[in-house]
Amino acid sequence: MGFVKSIPETEESVSAVMRRYPEQAIPLTELTEIVMRNGDCAFRSEQRELIAAYASGTNDCTYCYNTHKATAEAFGVDEHLLDSMLSDLEASAVDAELKPVLRFVQKLTQSPSRMVQADADAIFDAGWDEDCFHFAVMICSLFNFYNRLIDGYGVKNTAEFRLSRGKMLAESGYRVVTDALNPKVPVA
Repeated sequence: MGFVKSIPETEESVSAVMRRYPEQAIPLTELTEIVMRNGDCAFRSEQRELIAAYASGTNDCTYCYNTHKATAEAFGVDEHLLDSMLSDLEASAVDAELKPVLRFVQKLTQSPSRMVQADADAIFDAGWDEDCFHFAVMICSLFNFYNRLIDGYGVKNTAEFRLSRGKMLAESGYRVVTDALNPKVPVA
């Protein structure tokens, strides 16, 4: 059960946390839609979800890790890949060109003040451009924020809920969360 009474145990989710604060939540979820789905970057949706889940796993945020792991799996990512990435990124089967991005995300999550040019250069050396670099930073930043939000509220929820939320995000994108929060948009 979450730490506040306004979030019923049966509704624990990002939407439930943000529902009372739509003036904050709507711009945040609109930004998330851009960063995770629509923004101009060579990362495919499943790669963006891998980055998000990896940041969340690095933070040990069970809710976000499992939700975005389920989203990545709904895009066709092997169900064991993320767990193996967290156990041993170098030995995991993740694409070699994505490993420098994930190393960067891990370091930015764990020790942000220790970032150096070589960390960014590794991303560029792997063939990613400045747009992808920007999106890696944005995804990492957003999910560090979401991890703190969810863990700060004590939201856990069930594995079944996270799996269904992951499938919904893969099918509909993050706009569905924005629409659920916007009182001006009728919810289907």
